[in-house]
Amino acid sequence: MEVMGDIEQFDVLEEKIDSLLSLVENLKNENRSLSERVQIQEEKIADLSRQVEALKSGRDKAKQKILQLLEKLEQVELE
Repeated sequence: MEVMGDIEQFDVLEEKIDSLLSLVENLKNENRSLSERVQIQEEKIADLSRQVEALKSGRDKAKQKILQLLEKLEQVELE
């Protein structure tokens, strides 16, 4: 009878191990998926940062051009 109890314990242990292995596999897949999503978001952030810098540069150029035009207007008024 004791042999049957030992076998049952091994069966329970095997079920628990199988369950843990399945959980580990699921977690690995989820981690892989989340890593891919993080990579995509980081690429989007980098792209948006480049766009912001381009807009800032354009704004600065426009500001400089406006200042130059204002200076020309002032010179015309003084003449």
